[in-house]
Amino acid sequence: AVVSTQSGHYGRERSLYQRSRARYQRTRHQRPTQRVQDPKTGRMTVIPKYNNPMRRNNWNNRGHDNKSNVKLKSSVEVRKDWELQIEIEFSQIAKKYLNYPEKDITNLVECGTLEHYDKKYDRITTKAERPLTMTNRLFHYVSTTDDPIIRELAKEGHVFATDSILATIMTCPRSYYSWDIIIQRVGSRLFFDKRDDSDFDLLTVNETANELPGGDGGSNSLTKLSLEATYINQNFSQQCLKREAKTYKRPNPFANEEDDNEPSSVAYRYRKIPLLGPGAEPLTLICRCEVDAVTTSANGEEKYMNIKALNEWDLKGGASEWRQKLDTQRGDILTTEMKNNKCKLAKWTVSSILAGSDLLKFGYVTRSMPRSSGESIGHSILGTQEFIPKQFAAQISLDMNNAWGILRVIVDRCMQLKDGKYVLYKEPGKGILRIYKVPLNTFEEDNDDSDEEEEGK
Repeated sequence: AVVSTQSGHYGRERSLYQRSRARYQRTRHQRPTQRVQDPKTGRMTVIPKYNNPMRRNNWNNRGHDNKSNVKLKSSVEVRKDWELQIEIEFSQIAKKYLNYPEKDITNLVECGTLEHYDKKYDRITTKAERPLTMTNRLFHYVSTTDDPIIRELAKEGHVFATDSILATIMTCPRSYYSWDIIIQRVGSRLFFDKRDDSDFDLLTVNETANELPGGDGGSNSLTKLSLEATYINQNFSQQCLKREAKTYKRPNPFANEEDDNEPSSVAYRYRKIPLLGPGAEPLTLICRCEVDAVTTSANGEEKYMNIKALNEWDLKGGASEWRQKLDTQRGDILTTEMKNNKCKLAKWTVSSILAGSDLLKFGYVTRSMPRSSGESIGHSILGTQEFIPKQFAAQISLDMNNAWGILRVIVDRCMQLKDGKYVLYKEPGKGILRIYKVPLNTFEEDNDDSDEEEEGK
């Protein structure tokens, strides 16, 4: 027996054949896989494995490039008179952290009407499903600068936004679709707004899946799926409530007595949040947050709740997979939703944490296929699931300190801008944010034209 000093292995020395065979196995990935003849010189040319076009095609066909098959539209048209000011790549903010200032958050104003959650919806199963019914209540999606209460609180802070706008910014590395936010710098204050005619408030569907929906068009196009998901969330959030209401001293600031329908159950909490940072100037954030319902715990304590709905839209062969697996394999279904909708779930979680909600309730809703071609597609509630927002954030690998760090970076960069109007733009399919300076009348002309068209009708 001899010692192989190179490998430190005791045993018999390998023969020349064995050593050559081992070397052959180690270098097989370096060897060419195809030889072609050059038509000019007549010589045989070697194509390495990593340059072989057939292998590249096979890799794409295995589903790693399916997102490129769906054409994504931009949320807004970047015009020629827009001036690029700042570019931020997601890789630059991936490791930015800021301690979450939970203890220092204070409620400045609370208003609206909040109804109690009906706990009988927790007993729904696939064998005792319940149809989703349509509500006639009004949902208000008012932007930051159109909010009368934020105007009252203009002297209380430096940065002003809504919870949905902040959630979009704080979870931007997870986003794949395009979106845009209006930024207005007025003196020492910063206002984050949304466009009136944008799709900002529509929910996305399977945004982070390997295969994006919308390729077959019809009822499964990206726009129709977003409208369907938004419709389901609005109706489910009101259907699972009792008519026992908790009314605040100040009414809903967006409700109008002339409206034929009553507003939805919602409480608006205007919260004062300090934005601190090492070596940075302390800033104060004023955020309008929404709570959907209130519930009572076993010891009689009131708890705030946000209610959302996950919907199944891809019925393979007309059969619902959720109906078969939700009662016994709910964890697998939720894991799939975390993978395909990790951006949407992160936004819901951030909004719940910003609002100070104690609970986050999910409803599982699937399509009810029509019996005849003339009927519309209905929906059924198959079950519910409840989480504590902070614990669910850890479950979906959402680091709130990183989310606050991302927001602080965006705010600091915007604070370096001069007074004026800007657009924060996320390009579709790319991990980069761009901030453009735009004329003050940008988007206002479009709104005036649309108003004139409606008056003409």
